[in-house]
Amino acid sequence: MIEIIPAIDVIEGKCVRLSQGDYDTKKVYNEDPLEVAKEFEANGIRRLHLVDLDGAASRHIVNYRVLERIATHTSLVIDFGGGIKSDEDLRIAFECGAQMVTGGSIAVKDPQCFSHWLVVYGSERIILGADVKGRQIAVNGWKDKSERELLPFLGDYVDKGIRKVICTDIDCDGMLKGPSVDLYKEVLERFPELYLIASGGVGRVDDIIALNEMKVSGVVFGKALYEGRISLKDLRVFL
Repeated sequence: MIEIIPAIDVIEGKCVRLSQGDYDTKKVYNEDPLEVAKEFEANGIRRLHLVDLDGAASRHIVNYRVLERIATHTSLVIDFGGGIKSDEDLRIAFECGAQMVTGGSIAVKDPQCFSHWLVVYGSERIILGADVKGRQIAVNGWKDKSERELLPFLGDYVDKGIRKVICTDIDCDGMLKGPSVDLYKEVLERFPELYLIASGGVGRVDDIIALNEMKVSGVVFGKALYEGRISLKDLRVFL
């Protein structure tokens, strides 16, 4: 069964969502992300994808206190991403309660550092963030494209021992028009051993069902919940 992973994106300590990674489209859904996390937990959710959008757009982790509060006051298994660009950022994230950390920009800009983290912490705790726009990897909070193509990028890290990947099609993200099914099919055909977590575009329960039927391992989504397109009760069949 596909793993259900609601997302909380944080700007200035608040729970927000963007569309296609555009910070100008920011919409605040709750002033206190802990309230959102507690509601998830109360409805049987066990995992959380927490993203520091301020950190993603800057040079270091920013909203680590939000991570600490959620980790302290819930039992959710948290993977944390956004702004993890140094050993110090990684230390802060783990000390504040993240069980897993997702690295995206760092995996592109400093592959030696990211590969070292993979060796030290293992493939269960280090997740590769593969955010794509037109099949090219994007970095710096999705503001910039890199020169890396998705499949070769994944192949390099599979060879280095990566097991878990969160793959986001930026063009789909926040649009509620369905996930990038063809993209995920292509990834799974090439790397069937990956624990592939789909992210972006989920707008209804049928989208999750379709990903589950494809044998996608997990799905990250948020806006569909916040906009009422999917209810927490709808998710119980997957839990």
